[in-house]
Amino acid sequence: MGFSSLQCDEFVEILASKSAVPGGGGASALVAAIGTALGNMVGSLTVGKKKYIDIEEEMLALKARCDIMQNELLNLVERDAEFFEPLSKAYGMPKDTEEQKAEKERVMENALKVACSVPMEIMAACCEAIDIIADFAGKGSSLAVSDAGVGIEFCKAALKGASLNVYINTKAMKDREYAEALNAKCDAMLDYYPKKAEKIYNSILNRLK
Repeated sequence: MGFSSLQCDEFVEILASKSAVPGGGGASALVAAIGTALGNMVGSLTVGKKKYIDIEEEMLALKARCDIMQNELLNLVERDAEFFEPLSKAYGMPKDTEEQKAEKERVMENALKVACSVPMEIMAACCEAIDIIADFAGKGSSLAVSDAGVGIEFCKAALKGASLNVYINTKAMKDREYAEALNAKCDAMLDYYPKKAEKIYNSILNRLK
């Protein structure tokens, strides 16, 4: 659909419109991509500096992971829109007869599961990004530590944002076992990673003040 290749003002304009896509999931993926890129920038400002020569190989490896993640997250902007569209159409299906109601329920259940899959991937990517940025913040150039802090806050926000796109869909599922399994995965990520991100942010803040 090309959302990730739009100019910033165009993306924001479409996001603000009544269009079903992009929505909170795609926006979360984009925010996470930006957060990951900020961490990557810390690596870029560390590599090649004599002061950090001992960790150059580690920084290069982290940067390579970020390069991949940035592309994956931008792809998830597109996939979130693609995977949500069937659910958007399912909501508009008729339910005047019992047969129509049954068909709508069947289609909805499948579409809800599909719509959850991309936000779950976004959440997993955010967790990995937080781990990587933690290394950049702890070992990378002190001149760019504030950017690591911004990046980790972006990824934390994207993680929590994507989770809402899972929970709103699992709430509507008839298959409660499947829904609760997804909720448990979200809960586990939210129990650990926002706390880790906040700890790193506070550490950076204390270094700057």
